[in-house]
Amino acid sequence: MSEEILINITPMESRVAVVENGVLQEVHVERTQKRGIVGNIYKGKVIRVLPGMQAAFVNIGLDRAAFIHASEISLREGPAVESIGALVHEGQSLVVQVTKDPIGSKGARLTTQLSIPSRYLVYMPRTAHVGISLKIEDEAERERLKQVVSDCVAKEGIKEAGGFILRTAAEGAGGDEILMDIRYLRRLWDQISEQIKTISAPSVIYEDLGLALRTLRDLVSPKIEKIRIDSRETFQKTTQFVAELMPEIADRLEHYPGERPIFDLYGVEDEIQKALERKVPLKSGGYLVVDPAEAMSTIDVNTGAFVGHRNLEETIFKTNLEAATAIARQLRLRNLGGIIIIDFIDMEDEEHQRQVLRTLEKQLERDHAKTNIIGITELGLVQMTRKRTRESLEQILCEPCTSCQGRGKLKTPETICYEIFREILREARAYQAEGYRVLANQKVVDRLLDEESGNVAELEGFIGRTIRFQVETMYSQEQYDVVLL
Repeated sequence: MSEEILINITPMESRVAVVENGVLQEVHVERTQKRGIVGNIYKGKVIRVLPGMQAAFVNIGLDRAAFIHASEISLREGPAVESIGALVHEGQSLVVQVTKDPIGSKGARLTTQLSIPSRYLVYMPRTAHVGISLKIEDEAERERLKQVVSDCVAKEGIKEAGGFILRTAAEGAGGDEILMDIRYLRRLWDQISEQIKTISAPSVIYEDLGLALRTLRDLVSPKIEKIRIDSRETFQKTTQFVAELMPEIADRLEHYPGERPIFDLYGVEDEIQKALERKVPLKSGGYLVVDPAEAMSTIDVNTGAFVGHRNLEETIFKTNLEAATAIARQLRLRNLGGIIIIDFIDMEDEEHQRQVLRTLEKQLERDHAKTNIIGITELGLVQMTRKRTRESLEQILCEPCTSCQGRGKLKTPETICYEIFREILREARAYQAEGYRVLANQKVVDRLLDEESGNVAELEGFIGRTIRFQVETMYSQEQYDVVLL
């Protein structure tokens, strides 16, 4: 399988596309004025303790206060403490790390269990645990890596070494490479430790790498054949970064100097537009309907025009198999997170159900975010979760419609006309006026003067006043005003 990473840089934003066999699989966007803060370390101040929720709000210098649960507050010594009141108090300074960006109306999520990533390792200065990524399955390799870390720590003579998690990229790495990472992380932690002592709250202590360098650190695997960058300045920065930390991928870096935009060259722009649409067509003629919401996201599978060649069950099975692959891609592409409910077309054959679930699981193995398929409900719905740390593609690129307030629906002109009639009746009972002027959208006024003209005449007779109408071109379909004359 051919995999490439495309990095598009402009002064306003950085964008990364992961392309597999010519098909876009992931998009990451970072606006210059609105960088994500996951991984950043802050010295914050506790501003409110919530005993009922076993949590606290912490001011880390953002517009909204961040949130930390008692389970995310670690004590270095002594027995475990469950009460939030025994852990923190208002006005207390607290060194914290962001685990989730602010999303929608929710503030950032925090932890005091600090971790700093490098190419092969994640360093945890406040624990003594050595863990290994579950994606490294070979038991002999897991044991070898544990021993390598132990030998490196002993070689450096580090007494309070902290803990390490070996990332997936560490598979096959040698002792010298692991040692280089340990030294880099220890130097970085020494700098952070000094700042913790001197800096005042609320302040940022450490910021994670920008999108381009973070992509090299987190997304590059042996499967990636090329990393194409369209900015010479960023290419030079990444070349230096790779020479210091990831020399084995230096030959995969490539500067793209072409006049045609790199995302246009690979059709990425068109795919991004499609990823913002609700309906996703399938090659068979079926389609998905994707509905992201704050509480959960739902995905509905439909057969559409696909009728199959033998029988209905075959049609349903083939559509669901194709949908399982498409759903895994859409989750990555749209960066949907949290609870996800999938409504596959009902299948009577249990073996077909198992094959569709296996296909979904297999496709999700390529996802960099942690996913978990919980099972099928009594209603035949597939329940799953996908770890959410950053905003979805839609949340980054879009905002709620000002006309429908994010509902995706508008009241009909007929409904608005009847609301206007009720408003005029209320005004007539409350105030004495010579007449009324209705300011409304063109479609609403057209209906008032046409289909509703008989009702308008009856209303005028009932209240004994004249009603006039005026089109306001800037008004949305649901917006209107009733003015007393």
